[in-house]
Amino acid sequence: MTKIKENSTHFANKKALADECPEVYASNIIGGQWSLAICCYLINGKLRFGELRKKLPNITERMLTLQLRKLEENKIITRTVYAEVPPRVEYELTPIGHQLKPIIEELEKWGKEHKILV
Repeated sequence: MTKIKENSTHFANKKALADECPEVYASNIIGGQWSLAICCYLINGKLRFGELRKKLPNITERMLTLQLRKLEENKIITRTVYAEVPPRVEYELTPIGHQLKPIIEELEKWGKEHKILV
């Protein structure tokens, strides 16, 4: 996953659209198949990295790490490190992350209905 150059036209257009449209801003945060899938699993409670990896067998460790960092940076999830040997790390939704629950449930409902029609 590469970052968009901040001095590019693409970056400027993306930022302008996100500034004007809250829906685009939100989709930039949880957009993409992995971020949304991670949030879906974390709705049910805390999970460790390995547990998330098992639930998403097609994601690479690198991509999972990048997506978790992005979600943490955007305050959607928190990462808790326990001082144990071996170290234990758990991820969970923040209060604002939990506000995604009804949205995710509606997306699920819409997805099921659309899948039948197509």
